Amino acid sequence: MADCQLISITDFHDPRLDVYARLTENQLINRADPESGLFIAESPMVITRALDAGCEPVSFLMETRHLKGQAGPILRRCGPVPVFTAEREVLCELTGFHLTRGMLCAMRRPKEPPLEDICKNARRVAVLENIMNPTNLGAIFRSAAALYVDAVLLTEAGSDPLYRRALRVSMGNVFSVPWAHLPEDRPWAPYLNQLGFKTAAMALRDDSVPIDHPALRAEPRLAIVLGTEGDGLAPRTIAQCDYTVRIPMSHGVDSLNVAAASAVAFYELTKR
Repeated sequence: MADCQLISITDFHDPRLDVYARLTENQLINRADPESGLFIAESPMVITRALDAGCEPVSFLMETRHLKGQAGPILRRCGPVPVFTAEREVLCELTGFHLTRGMLCAMRRPKEPPLEDICKNARRVAVLENIMNPTNLGAIFRSAAALYVDAVLLTEAGSDPLYRRALRVSMGNVFSVPWAHLPEDRPWAPYLNQLGFKTAAMALRDDSVPIDHPALRAEPRLAIVLGTEGDGLAPRTIAQCDYTVRIPMSHGVDSLNVAAASAVAFYELTKR
């Protein structure tokens, strides 16, 4: 920790806090210059998992008291980065700071791996079509990490796995499962077929097979396809998939939240 640049902050409006307090998620991503893109990791657990995944810290913001506590082992890994410290009263002016367990870290966005590389040896992958809610996205990543999903594939229109809320809800498991975006210039279901996967669209339709259908479990490589929170999967997507799959429901319930549905689907379809 001796290498860190400790900087005491007394004013919430200090411009050096802009990255934590005033830049939007889209400004952090910096699509005009992706190499300069940043994300914010919240809490010691998420920060540690990001560091374990090789993410590069740019600066920290934390309560002063943590310098003598849980921050020590983390800061010793990071070299001479700025560490902004303040008392809790100042930091609580930051929206949502009370949720962070007293510690934030601005980090450089990691380079996204080639989709073909993360799919090469995968047996089960999740495909998320236009999942917009960061809370749902984070919960899906947490389930994917826990339930033996080898990779997560995303459409460009969906939420970013490195949004603060997605990271927090995933408990840092965004860094446990490799992920990449699907190509925009071609239909992706046939593309996944070319990579050796059968595709299973999660959708409540008359021709859907139940999730415990033996043919699904027998597939050596399967892509589990989940749709957006409101409308589900696009009809074109369903038509292009090899299977349409439903989770049986009772008591007149017509569907589950996409995050809950993902946990059920991952548990059932990753069984050997």
